[in-house]
Amino acid sequence: MQKSILIIGACGQIGTELTMALREKYGNDSVVASDIREGSENLMRSGPFELLDATNYEAIEDVVMHYEIAEVYLMAAMLSATAEKFPMRAWNLNMNSLFNVLNLAKEKKIDKIFWPSSIAVFGPNTPKNETPQHTLMEPSTVYGISKQSGERWCEYYFKKFGVDVRSVRYPGLISWKTQPGGGTTDYAVEIFHKALSEKKYTSFLNEETKLPMMYMDDAIRATISLMDANNGDLSIRSSYNLGAMSFTPEELAACIQNHIPDFEIRYEPDFRQEIANSWPASVDDAKASQDWGWAPEFDLGKTTEVMLRNLRQ
Repeated sequence: MQKSILIIGACGQIGTELTMALREKYGNDSVVASDIREGSENLMRSGPFELLDATNYEAIEDVVMHYEIAEVYLMAAMLSATAEKFPMRAWNLNMNSLFNVLNLAKEKKIDKIFWPSSIAVFGPNTPKNETPQHTLMEPSTVYGISKQSGERWCEYYFKKFGVDVRSVRYPGLISWKTQPGGGTTDYAVEIFHKALSEKKYTSFLNEETKLPMMYMDDAIRATISLMDANNGDLSIRSSYNLGAMSFTPEELAACIQNHIPDFEIRYEPDFRQEIANSWPASVDDAKASQDWGWAPEFDLGKTTEVMLRNLRQ
């Protein structure tokens, strides 16, 4: 089936890999990448690209009408650590971009939206282990507040206007293909680069900080399979919990040492420690499993192996 898809924020950590996966699935010309800046050579060469400001409604509408877009993946956002430095810019980008696509769907100009939420919606009073789908949230970061607000608006637009919007709460994401984008879980990508280049790494989180994590291939697969799911099978219209593995910097370092025995790690927690302390150690993603068959394929051992092998090459 031919689909016309627009990815907004296609040059970011998730957007880059999502664009390539969707082009592989639906054909290069069916997937329009867009961002405020140009992306990797591979992304730019492989299919159509538009320079696009996610906060500009008219500009998005023009691209949607020009390419006859049916589905929008809104990946543009300012992430947790960066958002703490620029709170109002983060709020403006994260919220207005969402309203732009929700309103396009409300006006029947697009059929379906994917919008990513995050474990940042949870706060210091949320149950830490196996965090339930429905629970106390109280996020304590600008990013988390914007994502929780976004979840409420997504559900509102679904109930009030029938907008088909779908979402997952991404955990920390690990990839060798793209650089991290200013998140609190970025240590789990940086550590692999440093292990190979310097055989040492200084972590900005302490050794005992356990957080939910996921290898990027699993995140991309989850995103596409949620969008492929039957509308009637979905019971969550805020955002689905999504889990794969949980580990601490110490456990990740030990796993790397199995491959690089002389690798050393030090700990110098900074302002990101406080953000991480407010997030879950693990999440209960039973709803995603029940509704659309979600199951991860990568654990810590497999992720470590794949990261080191590909970065070496």
